[in-house]
Amino acid sequence: MNIVFDFAGVLFTWQPQALLARLLPHHAGDSAAASALFDTFFEGYGGDWGEFDRGTIEPGALADRIARRTGISRADVRRVIDAVPHELTPIEPTIALVRRLHTQGHALFFLSNMPAPYADHLETEHAFLDLFRAGLFSARVRMIKPEPAIFAHAQRVFAIDPADTLFIDDIAHNAQAARDAGWRALHFIDPQQCEAELIRVGVLPAAV
Repeated sequence: MNIVFDFAGVLFTWQPQALLARLLPHHAGDSAAASALFDTFFEGYGGDWGEFDRGTIEPGALADRIARRTGISRADVRRVIDAVPHELTPIEPTIALVRRLHTQGHALFFLSNMPAPYADHLETEHAFLDLFRAGLFSARVRMIKPEPAIFAHAQRVFAIDPADTLFIDDIAHNAQAARDAGWRALHFIDPQQCEAELIRVGVLPAAV
């Protein structure tokens, strides 16, 4: 089986509201304010941030745009942008699943919406990525999930058969986009649910 993993929220922790509350407490003083700030700052990973993921805007220009759009100082915006890659720490139970899948002989790949500076950081920091045969970061191919084109591109680059491919992503509409492309897909909630689903569909053997 070909197993294709998303990064943030699946392999790596990603808690943007907590990040905003910690770095911008004057804008996110409580959970409701942090949630509203998340919506404004990241725009559902569309808008300015979506272009950052796509690789068509650099961090400095992104900071300018977000500052103009939100009224947050450019220095505060840049502080958040620069902090993000250091927030992406491995989710150890998921990494343990990756190692088990590798031992079982499954072909592992990744497909991530990721700005180029963050991709560069993660590749140099985490040796476990060597377990993957190949991977695609959105900024390097100028396409983003859930666009059909990125799944078609990944299928060609990875040389995989969609019928023998399982995509794992924590965002439901990305998982659905993979299904629409003919792949199997698993909506990731947490490592325990993911493991149970992998066992249920026969990708991993049941624990003894």
